[in-house]
Amino acid sequence: MVPCSGTARTMSLTFDKNELFSWRVLRALAGEDVPWLDGAEDHIQLLRLDKGQVLFEVGQPHPYLYVVRQGCLKLLYRGAQGDEWVQDFVAEGAFFCSLTALVGGLSSYACEALEACELERLHYPWLEETARQQQPWQQALLSGWKDYATRKELRERDLLTLTPPQRYETFMRTHPGLAQRVPQKDLARYLGVTPVSLSRIRGRLKG
Repeated sequence: MVPCSGTARTMSLTFDKNELFSWRVLRALAGEDVPWLDGAEDHIQLLRLDKGQVLFEVGQPHPYLYVVRQGCLKLLYRGAQGDEWVQDFVAEGAFFCSLTALVGGLSSYACEALEACELERLHYPWLEETARQQQPWQQALLSGWKDYATRKELRERDLLTLTPPQRYETFMRTHPGLAQRVPQKDLARYLGVTPVSLSRIRGRLKG
């Protein structure tokens, strides 16, 4: 693990806004064109992470929203004894944040790169203030929160109501291609089983 927070390599924003993944996400969420604002580039950064690098840790102020341009990351909780539970995986085109950190608190989970990653980081207080003044941005933010809340609700439902084999099948259906990109120990932590149990589940389903 490469300790990070604050050591991610920042790249200058020198390309056209239409190349920004975050811009595409905002437009898709708004369902219409979103006006580009003067000075917006001051609040959007491009970051690069090495494999194993930690973007932010549990218990840190972190008022940012991220969009993944390239790579795969895990969002994880850490126990007092060093245990880990994987809350989610995020890859190209996905957006994520720590909700508790956005509302003035501290991050409730950590984020670590499973591959070399390239991210776009948006300063959330600026995004929220812009949404108050611009209706398309407001609609994009509202749709984004609905999508984010839905994902979290479905994740909670799966953990509480599905059997481990059903959770695995749901993961394979909702995260196509990720099973080959994430370490098996992390996939087991995501499913709430041991690596040995995961191996048995995969063997039974293949058989």
